[in-house]
Amino acid sequence: MSGPFVLPVRDIVRAPGEMREFELRVPAPEKWGEGLAFVRAGEEVEVDVRLESVHEGILVTAEIATTYDGQCSRCLVDLTHPLEVEFQELFGYSGDEATDFEVQDDHVDLETPVRDAIVLSLPFQPVCQPDCPGLDPSTGERLTGAPVPETQIDPRWNALAALSARTPDHDDEATRPDADDTEKS
Repeated sequence: MSGPFVLPVRDIVRAPGEMREFELRVPAPEKWGEGLAFVRAGEEVEVDVRLESVHEGILVTAEIATTYDGQCSRCLVDLTHPLEVEFQELFGYSGDEATDFEVQDDHVDLETPVRDAIVLSLPFQPVCQPDCPGLDPSTGERLTGAPVPETQIDPRWNALAALSARTPDHDDEATRPDADDTEKS
C-alpha cells in the first residue's frame, strides 16, 4: 500500500497508549467538491495528524488546511478562500468490530477521510463577502461597489411629495425673518 496519504503504523499496532505525529504537505490528487466551491486538483493540502493506538485500532486525529476556489452564489465573482477543518476517525483492526476504516497491512490510508472532511466543510452557497448584494435584477450587473440606482417613485405619490416640500420644518423657524427681529430687540 502506497500513496501520499498512507502512513505506517506497524510500530504502534496493538500497543495501546503509543502515539505518532506526522505533518503532510500533499497536492490534492483530484478535484474535490462540486458545485460553487471546490478544491482544485494539485492544490496543496496540509494535514497535521496524530495516530494513537487504542484497544480497538488506531485513532486518527487530524487538522487540515487548504484553499478552495469557487464562485460567489450571489454575484458570480470568482473567489478563493482558506479552509480549515478537523476530523477524528477510528481505523479498526481487521476482523475486529466493524468500523468505517480499517488498518491494512500495518498502514492507514487517510485520503478518504481527508477528502470527506474537506468536501463536507465546503460552503454550499459561498459568498464573496457576507453582505454581498448580488446582481441587479434588471441589468444583470454586479451591485457590489456600484452606485445604487435611484428608485423611481410611483407618480401617484407626487401630490404627497409636493405637500411635504411646501411644509416648513421646525428647524426652519430660526431662519424666518420674524425670528431674527425678536432676537435683535
